[in-house]
Formats: sequence, C-alpha cells, structure tokens
Amino acid sequence: MDIRNIAIIAHVDHGKTTLVDQLLKQSGSFRENQAVAERVMDSNDIERERGITILAKATSVEWKGSRINIVDTPGHADFGGEVERILSMVDGVCLLVDAAEGPMPQTKFVTSKALALGLKPIVVLNKVDKPAADPDNALNEVFDLFANLGASDEQLDFPHLYASGIGGWADETLDGPRQDMSALFDMVLRHVEPPKQVARQDEPFQMLATTLGADPFIGRILTGRVEAGRAKAGDTIKALSRDGERIEQFRISKVLAFRGLTQAPIDEAVAGDIVTIAGMSKATVADTLCALDVETALPAQPIDPPTISVTFGINDSPLAGRDGNKVQSRVIRERLMKEAETNVAIKVEDTPGGDAFVVSGRGELQMGVLIENMRREGFELSISRPRVIFQDIDGVRHEPIEEAIIDVDDEYTGAVIDKLTGARKGDLVEMKPAGHGKTRIVAHVPSRGLIGYQGEFMTDTRGNGVLNRIFHSWAPYKGPIQGRRQGVLISMEDGVSVAYALWNLEERGKMFIGAQEQVYQGMIIGEHSRDNDLEVNPLKGKKLTNVRASGTDEAVRLTPPVRMSLEEAIAYIDDDELVEVTPKSIRLRKRHLDPHERKRQSRADG
Repeated sequence: MDIRNIAIIAHVDHGKTTLVDQLLKQSGSFRENQAVAERVMDSNDIERERGITILAKATSVEWKGSRINIVDTPGHADFGGEVERILSMVDGVCLLVDAAEGPMPQTKFVTSKALALGLKPIVVLNKVDKPAADPDNALNEVFDLFANLGASDEQLDFPHLYASGIGGWADETLDGPRQDMSALFDMVLRHVEPPKQVARQDEPFQMLATTLGADPFIGRILTGRVEAGRAKAGDTIKALSRDGERIEQFRISKVLAFRGLTQAPIDEAVAGDIVTIAGMSKATVADTLCALDVETALPAQPIDPPTISVTFGINDSPLAGRDGNKVQSRVIRERLMKEAETNVAIKVEDTPGGDAFVVSGRGELQMGVLIENMRREGFELSISRPRVIFQDIDGVRHEPIEEAIIDVDDEYTGAVIDKLTGARKGDLVEMKPAGHGKTRIVAHVPSRGLIGYQGEFMTDTRGNGVLNRIFHSWAPYKGPIQGRRQGVLISMEDGVSVAYALWNLEERGKMFIGAQEQVYQGMIIGEHSRDNDLEVNPLKGKKLTNVRASGTDEAVRLTPPVRMSLEEAIAYIDDDELVEVTPKSIRLRKRHLDPHERKRQSRADG
C-alpha cells in the first residue's frame, strides 16, 4: 500500500487535536454509530483537563487507497523532547496556524526543528471563521518566520489551505465550498513524498525507536519508523545504543501498527511504515533495533539540555501519610527513574542524604505535570523552588535566556515592560501593535527572572494578558535577580484554624487557608503585607465572658482565601520554603519548621 508519514505541528490551543478528530471521522476510521470522545487523541486525564497535548501520539487513516500515518505532536516547548524524536519518523509536516493569532513561539520551536531536518511544510490556516481572523496577515507572518529560520527555497514554496477544524472543512481558497477535509487529504498525497525507505525493503532490518510505552498485556513496547528491511513476530533481533554498543538480543513477540485509533497486530513490518514492536526488556528511546548482522546504529536526534531543576523529597511534615499511601523515598525514587526512562527530556540524580532527588527538565509546566501525575497515583512529596541550571562556556558562567512573547492590552504595556526590563534583567527586542487595542511585546529574559512571574503578570494585566515563552539561547550570567518581595505569615501552633483568629489576622495580609483547616508549626498560612516573615497564631479563639455588651459581638466575615494551583505554589515559594503535595491538598511550609532552627540557618547563610 502507498504510505505517507506526516506530523501535525501547532501552538497550544490552535486546534491541532480537533483537526485530527475530523480527519479520523471523515476518512471512515469510526463506525457510523461509534461513540467517540471529543479531542480523541488527548488520552490522559491531565491532557483533557488542561486542553493541551503532552505526549506525541500516532494514528493512521486510509484515503483513496493510500495509508496516511499522522503524528499529533505536543505544542508546548516543555515537552520538546517528544517533538525532536517524532520528526525523524515523518516525511512532511502540516503546520497549523490560528488565522487570528498568527504563528506563536511554540510553533517557531517545532518548525525550526522540522525545517532543519529538510521536511517540506504544508500550511493550514485554521479558525478562519473567527470574527478576528486575518488569514492573509497570518500567511505573511508564516512566510517571514520560515525565512528567518533559514528555510530553503523549496520549503518557502509551500502550499496553503484555509480551514476550520471545528467546522470540519478545509479548502484551497477562502471562499471554497466548505464541505469537508478532502482538500487536505489530497494535498498530503500530492505534496508529501512517499517514504524513501520503501526502496530498502530487501536490506537487513533496521528501525529507530522514537517513543516508548508499556502495555499491560505485552509489556514494554517501542514505536518508530522501519528504516530498512522487514520484520515479523518470532524474528530474533538486537538493540544498539546511539554509540553502537549492543544492549540486548531478543525475540519479537508482536508487531503492531496503527489502524485508526487502535493498534492492530500485523503480519510483517515493512520499510517506510510506522510500527510498534514488543518483546524487548532494556531497549529504550533513541536506540536502534536491527537484524543480528547490522553493526552500525542509526543517527538519533540530540536532545536539548534541561534548563531547570527541582528537588523532590519525602513529605516530613506533621501531617505526612494521612492522604497518600506512597511516602517512602524508595518508592518515590522508583517512580522518578521510571519517568526518566520514558521521558528523555528529564534527568534524575540522587542527593547525598538519599531521601531527596534532583529532577532536571525543560520547564515549570513539565515539572507540574509530573508532580500532578504522581499525586494522583497516591504519592506524597515535598517540592523545592525551581532552580536554573547554569553552564560554563569557555570558563564563563552562562545562564539560559528565554524569549517571552506577550500579547497585552495597550494600557498595561508600561507595567509589563517595567517588570521585565527592570528587576528581571530582560532586554526588550520588539514592540508592535497586534490589532484591537493590543500590543505584542517580545523580550529576551533570563529563565530565573520568569520563575514565579506568571501570577504577577496576571495581576498587572487584569487577567487579560497572554504570556508565551520558549528557550532562546545561553548568555553570560546577568547578576542577582530579586525574588519575591513580600514576606509570609507562618503558623506558630499545631491544630485546627479558627475563624476568629483569621479574621483578626486579615489586616496583616492575604490568607492562603480558611477556617477549620489543619495547620502545623512552620506552615505558611498567608502572605504578609510587608517584606518580613511574621509568626502568627491562627488557633486563638475569642475570650468568652458572661457579660453582654454592644460592640463585642461583631460578626466574623472572612475574605475568601487565595487558593494556589500546583504551578503557582511552586513558583511562589522562596529558597527556604517547600511545597507539600499530597493527593488531596497543596500546602506551603518553611523548610525548617522549628523557629529556632530557622534563625540558626539564616545566621549561617549570613
């Protein structure tokens, strides 16, 4: 069968997964009466809740006698480790751009990888039926982006389509019939070349593993494109590392291929097709699976280095072990090692004490998703403030710089620019009107300066700003950056908080807890209105007497507490604080719960 392999690239929320839904529906991959969830490719809970794609997934459709393998890639730069490997499986990319917003930073990140590999793009201008859509402007911006990324003349001569993923149509002209997706299918068949590997079907078997999974019935499975030869269940093959070292020899227990949404067993894997192989016990991502007489490994994409690290420790607070059932450091270590095996963008290191682990990755969102997954599995953890990873280049200390692209209402631009270029040591690169009373600001800011900025940014822009960020380059260290300005309110007692005490504390600052909540000594219960930490007693009840008097029985009306999400809490804490994460709650605490210990530590730190 004629095969095409294509990846779909888009920025978060530009409609990539919705478009894949339509392609599956219109190609007849579903039965007439089959119940299908919306955004069917977002398979895990967190992807559905947040509306983002985290894991790259493949599917396949048939169109006019040809098989099109489609890979849905993550749109977020934090999950770029997935993207870089995925692109080595395909022969073309379909770039999806929101006709109102134009190309955004995450689009730029994945597109630069695709163009560097020589893949030819098809541009789909999605959401052209939105009131604010400006497809012509978006198309010009895409062309400029390709030119800036060093695209070849052949890549710059890209075809484009106008589409509405939710409406289920794609056309070559803006005023086309708007009936179905057939124009996109035909474009893929015309514009994407069949895999060159098809010509190598008679050579010895070779395949580069690009994604790793686990199936409850058949165990460890690796997915990738067959580069040469054929393989069927029962064949004995071996795995080579990137350096060509032999890892293991094993017998293939099953060969699976994507048929619509499910993976079906097939008789034989043939060069050019994207397949899944089971039977190995050690081989992992970026390894070469090959016939026994092959000695050289296939080249694998190098993975971008991690830029931040977070310390995962055991939960040692007085409330430990009440919600979760996985609290020992041994269990936490096993889970993190398992994660590092399937996710190549994460690195895990032990600390000297043995009860904490340093996890390095791409960004706060990637860490947040890992922690969220773990707490849902029943883990209890204490998490430190994210730290930026520095590099020594030619004896000079370098730090990661991120490109921040911000769309904000005109009246708030001054506040945003002041914050980014002042205390956070960023450089303003570009500022231009983005239509409808909005301004687009592009700045290069040290990663350290953006940790914890999201909440402040939302306050400064009254919730209307959009901040996108992406790794840009390494630059010499820019000097100290001031952290959080406000101090915190720390509980001095263990027990259950009392409404009357919290009501009296409200003039001291914002509260993070409500009445009747468990608190302990050293737990952070609010933000102080000044820049120093303050120890307070949230358990102090009202002194009751037998005498009635007007004015003593005031009603206690509490302001609702500020409830932080996991990412907000991790970004909010300071170096001497931790986030306690359990399946049911997220609490902030001081690293040292005892006040004398804290004083001793601050004197030692000088």
